[in-house]
Amino acid sequence: MSGKSGQKLSTIAFDADDTLWQNESFFRLTQSRFKELLRDYADSDHLEDRLLAAERRNLGQYGFGVKGFVLSMIETAIEITDERVPASVIRELIEAGQDMLSHPIHLLDGVRETLETLSPDYRLLLITKGDLLDQERKLAQSGLGDFFDGAEIVSDKTAATYREIFNRYACVPKETLMVGNSMKSDVLPVIKAGAWGVYVPYGKPWALEHAEPPTDSLRYSEIATLADLPGLIKTIQAI
Repeated sequence: MSGKSGQKLSTIAFDADDTLWQNESFFRLTQSRFKELLRDYADSDHLEDRLLAAERRNLGQYGFGVKGFVLSMIETAIEITDERVPASVIRELIEAGQDMLSHPIHLLDGVRETLETLSPDYRLLLITKGDLLDQERKLAQSGLGDFFDGAEIVSDKTAATYREIFNRYACVPKETLMVGNSMKSDVLPVIKAGAWGVYVPYGKPWALEHAEPPTDSLRYSEIATLADLPGLIKTIQAI
């Protein structure tokens, strides 16, 4: 599939978590539970800093997603208690992770309508990172799978990752737009790969996904909600 004759864009790619459906809120609820379980061993801010440090340290081994998050919580609990953390706390952390892996999907406002608007005229791709089985489950339960001409679940999002995907789907970068809620993962590397990057903020960004916007790039845009995307695309097409 491609865009209509004369269009500058032919492919629209979407992030999944916190772009199409809720995700970060479940991490924050679990993190609050983690701090409550360990409140007798350290104050809340210190626990948050130690957990973030563990997550950063473990990304190379565990990758992004629930499993890595749970393992980082367990590692932090062991460290913060000098290996005296009760087994009951470890059990609760594991159960919290299991709950996260089975939570129902809640689509964000305007998602289905936006995909319905764009799918007749553009090739739509899903490009997301995280646990393979979890992301496959969420896509299946979302009911959005039929909108996409392809779905890519990757370990990380770099310019090289995007170039490989573009090559696989024969996408012309300058005719491809990626939209997502992470400046670091969904915008900066895709612009570096030669495509358009659209930032749609949602909630409080994870500290490890923070990055400054490329305001000097003509291929960067920000929208308030996904419902604003069709209008933005029309504007780009008219340039």
